[in-house]
This record gives sequence, C-alpha cells and structure tokens, in this order.
Amino acid sequence: MADYDLAIIGGGLNGVSIARDAVGRGLRVILLEQGDLGAGASSATPRLIHGDLAGLERRHFLRVRSALAERSIWLTIAPHLVRPVRFAIPAHSEERPIWQLRSWLLLYDRLAARSGLPVSATVDVTHHPLGNALKRPFGTAFEYSDCIVDDSRLVVLTAVDAAARGALIRTGARCTRAERGREWRLVTKDRGFRQVVTARAVANATGAWTPSVAETVLRVPPPKLAAVQMSQIVVRRLFDGDNIYVFQNSDGRLIFASPYEREFTLIGTANHPFKGDPAVVAMGADDVAYLCDAANRYFRERIETVDVVRTLSGANMAQNPADRSEGAVRLDRGRDKAPLLTVFGGDVTTSRRRAEQAVSKLTPFYPMSPCWTAKAPLPGGDFAWDCFDNEVEDARERWRFLGEEEARRLVAAYGTKVKEILGEAKARSDLGPAFGPELTGAEVRYLMQKEWARFPDDILWRRSKLGLTMPPADREALAVFMADRGAS
Repeated sequence: MADYDLAIIGGGLNGVSIARDAVGRGLRVILLEQGDLGAGASSATPRLIHGDLAGLERRHFLRVRSALAERSIWLTIAPHLVRPVRFAIPAHSEERPIWQLRSWLLLYDRLAARSGLPVSATVDVTHHPLGNALKRPFGTAFEYSDCIVDDSRLVVLTAVDAAARGALIRTGARCTRAERGREWRLVTKDRGFRQVVTARAVANATGAWTPSVAETVLRVPPPKLAAVQMSQIVVRRLFDGDNIYVFQNSDGRLIFASPYEREFTLIGTANHPFKGDPAVVAMGADDVAYLCDAANRYFRERIETVDVVRTLSGANMAQNPADRSEGAVRLDRGRDKAPLLTVFGGDVTTSRRRAEQAVSKLTPFYPMSPCWTAKAPLPGGDFAWDCFDNEVEDARERWRFLGEEEARRLVAAYGTKVKEILGEAKARSDLGPAFGPELTGAEVRYLMQKEWARFPDDILWRRSKLGLTMPPADREALAVFMADRGAS
C-alpha cells in the first residue's frame, strides 16, 4: 500500500490549495517544496482578488462572473487576508472613451449582483480627495469595488489549514527523481537526507518549473507552455487614502497603484515572456522605467527609477501568454500508470476553484467526500468581512500595549489566531526580544513552530513585509535568534 494517496510537488498557491482541498476530501496528502512556501510567483502577484475588469474588453463574460463569485467566497473564508477596496480609474482623453468605461462598470456591477459591495460611481476629481494626487488635466474618474489580498500570507495559511486537517507539509524537501508504475515512487532530498515516498498519484504544481520537473524528475513529455514574467515596483507612498488607482497606459494595459505596507505604494504590473532560470527572476531596467513612466502620466508627484525601494518579480507558466489569468489542469492517466496531475498558471482569485477542479479529476481513482473549501474559513478567518475593524478594536482592548497600526497588521496577518501569539501578555516585554518596532520573539517562535519559517527572509518578506523597514542591526539579531531556535 502506498504511503500517500496524493503527493504534490510545489508549495506555491496552486500546490497548497490542492493539498487543502484533497486532505479535506479524505485523501492522505504530502506536499514537497524545495524552498519556502510561496517563494516564487505566488509572492509577486498584483495582490488582487477581482473579477478582472479588463476581461470584459475581451468578452470573457462568463469568466468574469465566475471570478466575481470567487471574490465573494474569499471575502467569506479569509476576511483578514482579503479586504474590499474602492478602485478609481481616471478618465484619459487619449485612451478608452468615457462611455466605454461606464458601460464596463455597469456590466461589472450586474455580474457581481448581491455581492454586498458598493456599486460603481462617477467622481468629479477636481472636487474630491481622489484628485489630490493626480495631475490637473484629470477631471473625471470612475470608482468601483474589488478586493486586495496578502498573497504570500494566503499561501501560508492555506498550508496551515491543510496541515491541521492531516496533510504533511515538507519545506526544504526537493523531489529529485520519480518512478512511475501502478504507483509513484518519489526520491526526495529532505533537508539534506535522502528519503523515499510512495503515492497513488502525483500533482506537478511547480509553477515556472513545470516543464523541467516533468522532463527531468517525472520523466514524462513536458507540456508545451510559455513562461511569463510579472513584475511590480515599490516606491515611497504617493497618495493618502486606501483606494487603488487603475491607470490606462499608452499601450492599452491597465496599471495598478495601491497602498503597500502603510508607507509605500505598489505599482504594477509589467509582463513579458521569460526565458532563463525561474530561481533567479529579476526585474530589468526597462520594466522599472515602464512602470515609472506609467505612473508619471497620472500622478502629480514624479518618480524616477532611483526612487524604487524594492522590485517584486516572478515567473509562471501559461497556455496563452496574453491571458495570464487562465490556469489549466491536466490529467495524464493510462493502463498500469499511476495518475499524474499537472496544474499551472492562473491568478490568485481562481486558485481555490482551480484546486477543486484538479482534485475532482481524481474521483475515478478514489472514493472522496464532496467539495468543501467554499464554505470553510482559513485559520483566523472565523468572522464576518465587514467586522475587521471590530477585530482590531477587540485586540487593542485585550492587549493594551498594541498601537493602532500594529494591531491592524497582526489582525490582517493572523485574524482571530492573534491570541496564539500574544497569549496572556500584559506588556510588550512579555513577548520576548524585539526586532524593530513591531516584530517580537513570540511572533518569530510562532512562525517557526506553526508556519515553517526557517530563515529571516521567510518572515521579513513572505509571512510579513517588515523587511521594508527593519534596520540592519535588527535583521542580524533576528538571524541569530532564529539560528539558536533552529538548532534547539
């Protein structure tokens, strides 16, 4: 008998979503990730949970409606990670006509009927706070509702839920070879030790590594896919307020500018075909200049390439490079051959549904329970999405040493699970050493014990974004603290 029903290679959003869905339907699951969870493209997304407004221009009406339905599900099951925001599109005389934008948004509202979010509206930005950051020629903008998400936290909490339901999540575990018969025999290098795992089925969810893993590890014909690089830039904060600007660039693409970690603005996305090693994806100078120029068409405060404090880049696979939001699920089966699932591409919004479809393809091979993930909250998400501020107030009432911004960060990251970190602390000193103004030893220990954090970057750039502001001396102290805890 095989050790597991399903072995998943790859710990990005597709991989952990499949693990969560499958274990909740009764399968014995192991997930193997050679590095950290979400360390690739899953941590370099535009951070949007949306219906894809631009999809209406391509007449993808059914896909937009399906994505908007997923948006509502995410608001219900992950209200700490996914939050509604008002998006604003300034009308540009050289781009899409006003009547077209208005028509899109009316249809968008119709497709998202009964979502509970405010409908679209026309705004005179010459007399509205939205116009404060914009150049004066812009007099009209259109507002509509969509959501933002903490993409890397979504990956980690999906894995946490999968593990709580019985899945084995192994980071630092690389699958080096696989032999396929009536079941799979996987040879792994797990934190330096060779191990052999058997499984009745395998899922290749390795993102940009999908073709190379298929060819060199699984030894099956690689799927014919195109690699696409996605990149964003982070600059100092360019505007007040929590809204997100959607800019129509001169090439017809939509560029998003959103608040990022309180003191910064995230601008993206630049896309282009990618060739090379996915482990070393880097944003080129041309892409940085492209996004700076796009922002400078609209914002009054000009930015230059030297103002970029961080770039975010990742590569993923797509069947159609012109439509990255479309993911794919493929099943390879044959006589005397254990099943092989290949899952690649797609956006954050549709990841839950894509995993559900992938696991459902295995129903001919296993008895399993019905689909369930649309109604089960992620860890810490057991409250209504419109009660986020109440959760922040409750946290500040219980732990009076928390400031407003710190409480918001903790609730946004952990939801109701904040109590597992702060416990019965009465003062900040009860939480152990401090690394910068917010990160404490108690939080670091929790992330190492419960969320597979092994190195400082795992905490500073994926489980949080505190690396943007943490001084070098505190980073060094964090590294020493984690090394001591890892050795113990």
